[in-house]
Amino acid sequence: METRWDDLRLFLAIAREASLTAAGKTLRLDPATLGRRMVRLEASLGATLFVKSPQGYALTEAGVTLMDKAEAAEAAMRAATSTLSGAQSDRLTGQVRIGAPDGCANYLMPQVCADLADLHPDLDIQVVALPRVFNLSRREADLAIGVSAPTAGRLTVQKITDYRLHLAAADSYLARHPQITTAADLQGHRIVGYIPDMIFDRELDYLADIGLPRTALASNSVSVQLNLLRAGGGVGIVHDFALPAATGLRRILTDRISLTRAFYLIRHADDRNNARLTRFADDLVAGLRVELARLEAHA
Repeated sequence: METRWDDLRLFLAIAREASLTAAGKTLRLDPATLGRRMVRLEASLGATLFVKSPQGYALTEAGVTLMDKAEAAEAAMRAATSTLSGAQSDRLTGQVRIGAPDGCANYLMPQVCADLADLHPDLDIQVVALPRVFNLSRREADLAIGVSAPTAGRLTVQKITDYRLHLAAADSYLARHPQITTAADLQGHRIVGYIPDMIFDRELDYLADIGLPRTALASNSVSVQLNLLRAGGGVGIVHDFALPAATGLRRILTDRISLTRAFYLIRHADDRNNARLTRFADDLVAGLRVELARLEAHA
């Protein structure tokens, strides 16, 4: 029996979600229908593709082999579609989903995406802002922005740009509390930062880097941290590019404590020949560099 692309498409969804129910939601298909299609696919191939357990669907060795080939076929189809679309128009169309940490998503992406929408009015741009690493192998997004360069997985990584962070506090907080002139003075102040056990990347453990282990007011969200600081909650590390949106905050100890981090654009390796995504990625990277420089200049 011939294996059809549609069967492979369903197989990829189940492999990425490790669940018939979750894959069914993504594909808008009944899980029972998906199960029957996988039984048929396994029969046509003469191989068991999944090990089923209460924890979900895990790939067998044959399943891993098929997934590699199915993802290659998927990438080839995307590239072919992209090439044909590009021949019709200089404008990008369809949908692109970008995964980004919430600081980047909230304070850098809006202007960049608005400009891209003006440039490509038929393109649907989706920004998924989550405080965690995105799984491109499961196609949670077409592109992802990270704060460190992954070293595992079938991915391509491009450094976008460095960005800077400094300590900041609200004028209202500083007016009510002892003056901060040295790093040692911070020990007597309330600190705002990440929830320690929810820091998803070592690069975000700012407070440990400057020797401040206790976080009195904490959130896994950069935006919540920023609003805690604006409300006079304490002292915390702030992205310089977020400061123009945070009226009432003032950087402190800039000559003593300054952090530099970087953003990376992460793509699935199978998409390297996708002209459509590559063009979008190029426009996105260029826009992020310009926007970050503009915001940091006004910090």
